[in-house]
Amino acid sequence: MSAPPGGPATAAPAPRRRPSRRPVRVATVVASCLAVLAAAAVAGVRTLGHEPAVTLLANWTGGDETHFREAVIEPFERKYRIRVDYQGSNAESQVLGADVEAGTPPDVVVLTGPGELAGYARQKQLVPLEKLVRREDFGPSWATRLTDGHVYWFPLKADVKSIVWYPADVGAQELRKAAGRPAAWCVGMGSGATSGWPGTDWIEDILLQRYGPAVYERWVRGDLPWDSPQVKAAWTTWQRLVGAGGDRELVRRALKTPYQSASLPVARHPRGCVLEHQASFIRGRPAWQQADGRYVSSAELIPGASAPRGWEVSGDLVALLHDTPQARKLIRYLASVDAQRAWNEGESGFSVHAGLPAAADPGSAWHRSLALTLRDPQAVHCFDASDAMPPAVRDAFAEAAIEFLAHPGRLDRLLRSLDTLAGTPGLTWLPSVCDGT
Repeated sequence: MSAPPGGPATAAPAPRRRPSRRPVRVATVVASCLAVLAAAAVAGVRTLGHEPAVTLLANWTGGDETHFREAVIEPFERKYRIRVDYQGSNAESQVLGADVEAGTPPDVVVLTGPGELAGYARQKQLVPLEKLVRREDFGPSWATRLTDGHVYWFPLKADVKSIVWYPADVGAQELRKAAGRPAAWCVGMGSGATSGWPGTDWIEDILLQRYGPAVYERWVRGDLPWDSPQVKAAWTTWQRLVGAGGDRELVRRALKTPYQSASLPVARHPRGCVLEHQASFIRGRPAWQQADGRYVSSAELIPGASAPRGWEVSGDLVALLHDTPQARKLIRYLASVDAQRAWNEGESGFSVHAGLPAAADPGSAWHRSLALTLRDPQAVHCFDASDAMPPAVRDAFAEAAIEFLAHPGRLDRLLRSLDTLAGTPGLTWLPSVCDGT
């Protein structure tokens, strides 16, 4: 599961209690009211004869929203004389669900979850993009063709997840010794309504590196049971690495710490944790900037994995809900080389657009290296498993990761529960999440 990139992060739920869904229900009610008001405001502006407008919902807030507005939205507005009514929310899934239920969805949405988008496509809420976007510009793992033969999304921003960050002054021998000490890992499970996703990232990546893309794909498609030996081994490997159920203070800190703050001890004196299994976007956090963060492939530190068997990746995916002239122009623009370059300049992320050669990346050495990894045609890229799963399974997976971290003895029960949920009729599963397989 991918992080909401902007805004404050809150702590994960307490370890002895399963996360309540009440905050989500409250958020949904509030979002429904806001959606009705927003729709009325937009309709009023259009009725008054102002310039054409397009509504856009994404999860960028704070500094990310400012960058998106200045680098991407404002150039579009100047060029096409079309106003973009942008809404950024850290509870984007809940807001979108409320908007769709109220019959007032945005024209364009940017989501991190292809599994969620596939569900909307099945409900006929999304517009196929073949006439607007060249699939070959992004590749099959990024612009997935669903079973109906259509493509409904493409990435504006991409990140690599199969990596571990460490300070520049930590040598290779010290790095490998640290990997065997749970206290050396920077872990923060908090992320508001989506708390737990850092744990799912761990488990997904361990499965990929130990057993390869074919096993990973079977699991993400719902064909490999959660209680299979491979999946169960991924959970127990994570347990040993981070000390799940062990040192009470260590576990408490991991459960209470927002993911954005997990790396703070890296910059303290004396230094606390020194390793963080986290996506490429975390390199922009102050602690890793101060420590001059470097990275290694997670396969180098995961027990039972000798070399990268694939790279877990994530992305912010653009989809079209209303087929208006203004929305079509925005879709074409967001898929263009110019917009992709503008959003990803300044090391704010990566583009996988085929028209942007990775070798020409203007960033630092680590940024250029990861850009090459993302665009390497010989490498296997597998989309974040939980993001690709049906939302109900994704959310239950994140909750299970929180509970397991505190109580690993409950693993069998948690896996049985996930198997039961995954077997629910009517869920939408992606046909494929890995390229090169």
